[in-house]
Amino acid sequence: MSSATAPTPTDTTAPDFCAGIQYFGQPWAGFAQQADSAVIGEGTTGVADSADPKAVYQTLLMADALRYLTLQVCGAKASGHPGGFASSAEAYAALVMLGHTNIVTEVGHHAPGFYSAMFLDTSLEAMGIKTVQQLRERFRERHGLLGHLSGAIPGILAPAGPLGQGQHFAMAGALLHPGTLFPFTLGDGGMGEPYILSAMMHFNTAYPRATNFLPTLIWNGYSQEHHSMVSTMSSDEMIRYWKGHGFQEVVLVDAKDFDDSGQQGAYVDSARFSLEQRLAFTAAVLKGMDRAASLALDGTLTCFIIKQLKGAGVHALGAKSHNLYPADTLDKPHIIEGLQRRALPPRAWAIVRDNFRRAGGGPAAKTSVTEKVLALAPLGKLPATEYSIGDKAVPSTTMGALVAEVGKRDARFVVTNADGNEASGMKNINEALKIRHPTSDDLYHQGPAGQVYEPLNEDACAGLAAGLALFGSRALWLSYESFAINGWPIVQTVTQAMAELRRKTPSIMCMFTAGALEQGRNGWTHQRPEIENYFAAMMRNGNVYPLFPCDANMIQTAYEWGTNSYNKGVVIIASKSPLPVYTTLAQGQEAIERGAITLYESNGGTRGTVVLAATGDMVFLPVFEAKTQLEQAGYRVRIVAVVNPRRLYRPADVSWDTVSEPDNQFMDDDHFNALFDGDALLAISGGPSASLEPVLLRSRAPKRDVVCWQRGETTASPAEIMAFNGITAEGMTARVAKLLA
Repeated sequence: MSSATAPTPTDTTAPDFCAGIQYFGQPWAGFAQQADSAVIGEGTTGVADSADPKAVYQTLLMADALRYLTLQVCGAKASGHPGGFASSAEAYAALVMLGHTNIVTEVGHHAPGFYSAMFLDTSLEAMGIKTVQQLRERFRERHGLLGHLSGAIPGILAPAGPLGQGQHFAMAGALLHPGTLFPFTLGDGGMGEPYILSAMMHFNTAYPRATNFLPTLIWNGYSQEHHSMVSTMSSDEMIRYWKGHGFQEVVLVDAKDFDDSGQQGAYVDSARFSLEQRLAFTAAVLKGMDRAASLALDGTLTCFIIKQLKGAGVHALGAKSHNLYPADTLDKPHIIEGLQRRALPPRAWAIVRDNFRRAGGGPAAKTSVTEKVLALAPLGKLPATEYSIGDKAVPSTTMGALVAEVGKRDARFVVTNADGNEASGMKNINEALKIRHPTSDDLYHQGPAGQVYEPLNEDACAGLAAGLALFGSRALWLSYESFAINGWPIVQTVTQAMAELRRKTPSIMCMFTAGALEQGRNGWTHQRPEIENYFAAMMRNGNVYPLFPCDANMIQTAYEWGTNSYNKGVVIIASKSPLPVYTTLAQGQEAIERGAITLYESNGGTRGTVVLAATGDMVFLPVFEAKTQLEQAGYRVRIVAVVNPRRLYRPADVSWDTVSEPDNQFMDDDHFNALFDGDALLAISGGPSASLEPVLLRSRAPKRDVVCWQRGETTASPAEIMAFNGITAEGMTARVAKLLA
């Protein structure tokens, strides 16, 4: 379609931002008529008519500009993933030309394409990236453009890396911003991830009016290293697949229908067509996308599918186009040929930039919904219930009352739960806020306007809650500790994104109940507290806070503290059983802020001081029994509740100064030693031991040991499962005796 030439130093026709482009091409046929000026005029947000030949022509220019930059940027580092985005180029360009620029993806491998788009609309100038040369230099470098997408990059709405997450961000955006379209791209390789379509089906059942998100399937026949598992489907089968998941309209554009180059197979490269047929294909994509977007915005659950071969228009095809290796440098013939095939004339680059920077009302870095802080409903002081020390109360139920109050004061607040609030002792949430369901039923506390979202998979629960928090709204994910691992990956993704954001957003709040010690009769399927090690490892990130309130008073202060925090991942671990109250509300607040608190200390003892430092609530039952036995044996005993272990690390242990909304509150040595100094330290957990690491790292006690969870088993009572794991008063006493023998 064009011949390419290398620019010379005296070439003054190229815009300044083109510095670093290696090859310019000759104008296409019809260029003078169709590209004399940008079709998106100043003061407009998108093309006025998707059938306008000029709009079609410039959409194809934009698609090839994106392909060129994607390949050259990856080639500059002989690294990165150009092939998947290349097959999406016409669809992405169509969205931009129509003015829909709040685009999300679940495909982290599309990062170089998204960065190219943010460069062309000038968003990356906020990072000091003003030329193609700077774009090349900063790709896949620290303080630059990381290999997979992050919301830290100006104009990028959400992170992308693990597959199966993009729809959650798009649905969260749709809920928070009615009237704005949130397209998200997904690859057919990623369709093998669980729950993608079922999550959208459940969301549409719960929120039937929030159809303003648009799944855009890049159906290119391949995943990362082989054919995709849906590559054998016919177009009719694919349409039925989506309609079987509740989609009323599926707009599918197949490049094969426009092929005049004689390509074999179901998937073809549109870049090999004649210019006339390339434009015909692009016209179908632009028109189809316009129809799909209009349907989605007007209340019809809609999907758009572009079907063309992976790697269309770049250096290789199929899975071989997926990523570059060290040998795929810019001086290699296959890379050079790929770039020269896509090379555009300087004037075309100017037209593409004008369209990009005007689309959607301006650069994404200034117009995306996530580029500004979302106003929050004021909560004020939450009405806590103070129990007297020595009373018994259910921690989860007590927290539920505060959760209900947050929902009453913030109409956008959503609680998500897959296994049932009532089963977690939090029926009061359902009573106050109602389960969101199309069937009204007072017996089950459900109705179409409820604020409790209950899909029966943790991925969908965690995804919507995390997406809402990232996009600026309050949310809470409730789960059994046992099952939380199925939803945690997206919370990990979002907390990392929050650590990098350039704006404040409410922390993602999680509360995991029905812990291992309460689930004896259910056996090991419900006794999986190992996820606490996951949280503990993430404490060093700088913005992750697992909290272990020891009673019903403290859990209230923990929840209020987390709800009023920003850019953090806060996880509360608590029981659903009636348990003793050890602290006042004021003491609970102190413990959350400082990290730990003394619950008990002996008056006497002649055989030395024993410190029992524990995380949890139910675990304090055997801890206090052990205290009695140790005192009878002549020891002085101090019981310390380790509540917020992140605060017990040393500042150098944690990347606190590298995150948004940094928190440098760490317990100083004097206060730490006052809590944990003794002749022996026994660190105790009803779960795994990792949450106690900061205590074990800093303790000066000459003798130390750990009592913690080992494995699950079917038992008749919490006491029996604790005994199975050696978490008993007798076991603790024996450990101390051995330490101080």
